[in-house]
Amino acid sequence: MAIEYPKNRWAWVEVDLDAIRKNTRAFKALLEPGVKMMCAVKADAYGHGAVECAKTMAKAGADQFAVATVDEGVELRRGGVTEPILMLNESPLESLDTLLEYDIMPAVYDSEFALAYGERAVALGKVGKYHLAVDTGMTRIGVLPADAVEFRHMIDFHRGLECAGTFTHFATADVIGDWDFKQQARRFMDTVEALRQANLEVGLVHCDNTPGTILHPEFHNDMCRVGIGLYGLQPAESTAPRIKLTPAMSVRARVLRVTNPAVGEGVGYGLTYRVPKSSIQIATVPIGFADGLARSLSNNMDVIVNGTRARQVGRICMDQFMFAVDTGGARAYEQPTKPVEKGDVVTLIGRDGDEQITADEMAARRDTINYEVVCNFSERLDRIFV
Repeated sequence: MAIEYPKNRWAWVEVDLDAIRKNTRAFKALLEPGVKMMCAVKADAYGHGAVECAKTMAKAGADQFAVATVDEGVELRRGGVTEPILMLNESPLESLDTLLEYDIMPAVYDSEFALAYGERAVALGKVGKYHLAVDTGMTRIGVLPADAVEFRHMIDFHRGLECAGTFTHFATADVIGDWDFKQQARRFMDTVEALRQANLEVGLVHCDNTPGTILHPEFHNDMCRVGIGLYGLQPAESTAPRIKLTPAMSVRARVLRVTNPAVGEGVGYGLTYRVPKSSIQIATVPIGFADGLARSLSNNMDVIVNGTRARQVGRICMDQFMFAVDTGGARAYEQPTKPVEKGDVVTLIGRDGDEQITADEMAARRDTINYEVVCNFSERLDRIFV
């Protein structure tokens, strides 16, 4: 399918909605009938475009959505998403009216926040639904297991509050046979049982994240929260043999300028690369670290142009980077490349012909994880849905 390039800038992110659909269905197939799936679309759907991805996921079987901020939830509602939305945190007290207006459920673990939320709900003639967060060992958010029953008794008298769910988050769900994971799971299930024994409503019980959903079906409970896998990226090496996923993001641009510098001329700030041969072309591409292409990749990444890899050279700038093509003979690591022209499409992540650069490859070069790579590509880059 022909891509309609952005009119105002020769740089963009392509998102394959069919891949999003396939990945959503692949995770849904892991769940027993009746088990719900909450899809995490925080951080603009991990850089993929929250509203479009959420709508695609809903049609493919998503039951609920998870966000990280109030504004992320509002964006979904304004975009037409009607499924339940959980914000995986508490918000500032000043945002309570917005939560209630847009029917966004917060995580709850602080009594001051919970009671203020209930008060505003009553004042607005609404009921404030929430999910109780339990800190089972990640030490991030949540009430401690030993305090959960008392905490609920402290807030449950309030007629403006309704517990719609109880959850925790695993720190090591990707490590098969891990003792800490087993301890977290035991603490969580014991907490849920204690709440039930105290005749307290627990709502939807959920603890499995993306690797947990794949590796630990015994803890699917009422619902699973799936994130990075929906976008075709494995959360860990341990999950790769268990589920086939299709990467949804490609990052591309078009060549702005091509030049043939003299031997010895430098490229970029600090002149960290110098032209070694007269047959070297230097091409400029309009993506830089302000767009999420990490400066630490300078002189340490490839791109694909005309179906062939080429080496990025010089320091990555705020808005641009350069790459080199040797048109005069074979390079040490690759076949000769035909000359590059202005307007040629350059792939930073994605496939072009037989070559492919993955988010995992870029993550390895940056010494980070694929999550960070895709999230980093900023909203300065138009999202093109294909």
